[in-house]
Amino acid sequence: MTSVADRRIGPMEFLLGLRRRGIADPAVLRAMEEVPRENFVRADDAAVAYADHAMPIDCGQTISQPYVVAYMTERLSLAPEHKVLEIGTGSGYQAAVLSRLAARVVTIERYRTLAEQARARFAALGYDNIAVVIGDGRAGVPEEAPYDRIIVTAAAESIPRALVDQLADGGVMVLPLGPQDGAQIIVRLTKTPSGLFRENFIGVRFVPLLPGKAREL
Repeated sequence: MTSVADRRIGPMEFLLGLRRRGIADPAVLRAMEEVPRENFVRADDAAVAYADHAMPIDCGQTISQPYVVAYMTERLSLAPEHKVLEIGTGSGYQAAVLSRLAARVVTIERYRTLAEQARARFAALGYDNIAVVIGDGRAGVPEEAPYDRIIVTAAAESIPRALVDQLADGGVMVLPLGPQDGAQIIVRLTKTPSGLFRENFIGVRFVPLLPGKAREL
């Protein structure tokens, strides 16, 4: 049953809500407006796709709330020439937003079902600058490295070293960091000649970043 909080939200109200919560980058707001979120949620949730909370998708995973997607995207400081690696494709929504801002997006998903669904969505929308890989997100996609930006959409308990190695010099990685059953925060890591420069941001709750491919068909 749809609650009052889940009432249908139009594009203008959706963008206004993001602005009220501090999302200010015009390019990020434009990308959020352009990508049809209703295409990335379950059919039963399409009418309330723009409600500002996470929603369940297949394989026991979730699509992040729009504000968190916009917030993490803004922290990346993307440029049109960038190549981005996303860890955790999910429904494909975050990758779709990234694809409107960067030259190329490589996204890796451990669940074959989710990866194939995302590929179909990208093809239907004409988003042809996204490559979907099925594999272990913690290992990244080294054959495509280095990446200007890396975004991780599942919570890691420690900084994944393989991903740091795939980050270009001067590159930025944004990820939720913290224990699976405790407080997690959004962290931005910048790769500098002297090491990683870390900045801590808002508290969040993400599904855990698990190793390996899923056994699900």
